[in-house]
Amino acid sequence: MFKFNSDIQMLKYEVLYKVAKLTLEDKLEEEYNKIPHEIIPGSKPRFRCCVYKERAILEQRTKLAMGKNLERTLKYAIESEEPIIQVIDIACEGCPIKRYRVTEACRGCLAHKCIEVCPRGAISIRDKRAHIDYDKCIECGRCKDVCPYNAISDTLRPCIRSCAAKAIIMDEELKAVINYEKCTSCGMCTLACPFGAITDKSYIVDIIRAIKSGKKVYALVAPAIASQFKDETVGQVKSALKKLGFTDVVEVALGADLVAIEEAKEFSEKIGDIKVMTSSCCPAFVTHIRKSYPELIRNVSTTVSPMTAISKYIKKFDPDALTVFIGPCTAKKSEIMRDEIKGITDYAMTFEEMVAVLDAAGIDIKEQEDMKVEDATLFGRKFARSGGVVEAIKEAIKEMDIDIELNPVICNGLEECDKTLKIMKAGKLPNNFVEGMACIGGCIGGAGVINSNVNQSRLTVNKFGDTSTYKNIKERLDKLDIDEVDFHVPHEKIQINHEKSLKRESKKRWAYI
Repeated sequence: MFKFNSDIQMLKYEVLYKVAKLTLEDKLEEEYNKIPHEIIPGSKPRFRCCVYKERAILEQRTKLAMGKNLERTLKYAIESEEPIIQVIDIACEGCPIKRYRVTEACRGCLAHKCIEVCPRGAISIRDKRAHIDYDKCIECGRCKDVCPYNAISDTLRPCIRSCAAKAIIMDEELKAVINYEKCTSCGMCTLACPFGAITDKSYIVDIIRAIKSGKKVYALVAPAIASQFKDETVGQVKSALKKLGFTDVVEVALGADLVAIEEAKEFSEKIGDIKVMTSSCCPAFVTHIRKSYPELIRNVSTTVSPMTAISKYIKKFDPDALTVFIGPCTAKKSEIMRDEIKGITDYAMTFEEMVAVLDAAGIDIKEQEDMKVEDATLFGRKFARSGGVVEAIKEAIKEMDIDIELNPVICNGLEECDKTLKIMKAGKLPNNFVEGMACIGGCIGGAGVINSNVNQSRLTVNKFGDTSTYKNIKERLDKLDIDEVDFHVPHEKIQINHEKSLKRESKKRWAYI
């Protein structure tokens, strides 16, 4: 068992483990309701005020681990998208942080702009200074914006601070709400919440049942796997997954090699018609463009992600195969459901979920055979960390002897991505290529990792890449029969709805934000 980063990760693991075990034993429907009592037995709570609240929260966690949506989530979800990241409202403490505070810098001026702009009449003057009535305050921030002295401070809640897409707000009860019109499914909020009130929906039940059905199911393992374990090797992980029942285990890094070549070709053909092209491998980055910068969608590479590329390749030779992505990324669960690529990759699960499933099956990774893993080049393997995409495309341009200059900007994290997209939208970006990674550090910093030390992970991924027997992308791909596989999705096929509406009365929830 790996070392938990927090009690939140431990509880999540316990639920996933029990759901996986019951599914493996074909007892899930009959016994899933026992899970909260098994994790919190007796009358003493482990973390919160009482066992009843803890069990109620675990009931919600169990639903999500079984692939079900929470009732409250459906109130805010958008019709065209399956919600992956969800808020367990009973676990949300409403963070009793008074976000906006009047500081000593307030001069009690006569303009009273803060009072005039407040939509709820929450500000008054007391003792010659502005005073905020927190029973009325809705945290809209307008008072802060208009204060001529910057006398009102802003202390963000952890979940809001973590979300560069600005997709988290509060309802009337100060519970966190996800605005799915902006959410990228990156999962950073799941790591930021100190109470574990935000988590991702799992599809381990479907995956286990697919394996048990006897169908040919391929595990597509992301290159970040090299950084997840201290002693266990990637070869041992491969053995463990095959023992679980996967037909074969394939490096997604081979898909990254395919993407590097295709994206290099596309870049050489498009630059001139467009000034800037962006990468397309990070689903959260692409979703952010779709939702917040739709006018830039034609600047996004039409090359599919490495996950989709390797799925397409496998299904060319084995049309009846099912493919399961295993990686650090919660946004992959959303990507596989996009209309234009739905069905190419069948399921996705995180490294966290993989460990829980293997443990439930009684498979200890460190006891497995160290199988040979040699699908991808060193460049494909280094896609897992920030800068890896650019390095691979530069190599592909060099190998294909393309006469073009790649002048990239590497965006490390969604906040950097957003700043670059703003400049790009204004037509002032001096670069001609954008590598966008929503997670800091790249894939190795994803929400589904079990090793959260990004600096250490970067070194490990580099080392794993350097062990590859393939040092040339083109030479590696020349060994594959890929001529009839289309690794692009034309922009015309990408369904973008600029007028997505939230269900029921959800818009009223954040009409004031």
